[in-house]
Amino acid sequence: MAELKVVRGDIARLQVEAIVNAANSSLLGGGGVDGAIHRAAGTELVEACRKLHGCKTGDAKATPGFRLPARWIFHAVGPVWNGGEREEPEKLASCYRRCLELAREKGVKTMAFPAVSTGIYGYPKEPAAEIAVRVCRDLADECGVERVEFCCFDEATAAVYERVLGPGSELA
Repeated sequence: MAELKVVRGDIARLQVEAIVNAANSSLLGGGGVDGAIHRAAGTELVEACRKLHGCKTGDAKATPGFRLPARWIFHAVGPVWNGGEREEPEKLASCYRRCLELAREKGVKTMAFPAVSTGIYGYPKEPAAEIAVRVCRDLADECGVERVEFCCFDEATAAVYERVLGPGSELA
């Protein structure tokens, strides 16, 4: 069974094969996690993203990691929260599923996710974490992923993921 754990810090510095970028639909960079990953990866990343011609909400696309420790970046476009009435849960689950599918395609065994859609997109953290953990528990093994790290920028988000993961999920 795949190991799922919570880590705190900068996702762009993690020693995993792939990191997930909480991207906007242009894939050309933005604020928060997206901006930090673009800055850390270098100018080659924006050029690679231009060639992907954007990405739809609920989907993800892959680029090399360039200057990051991670070999791959999976750019996932999560939904903007609109009260849960516009298929936001389904679209968020789709992001996580698609990233795991990309991991299978690229032979990735270790990967890290940020709290997709919970920043500027306003998705409530607890239900977002429940979706993330459920999809990863259901599909990680099937996709050949051995370790999933939920990388949280702050203590409050890390506490939510620890609660959702349950006993034995102490912060790594």
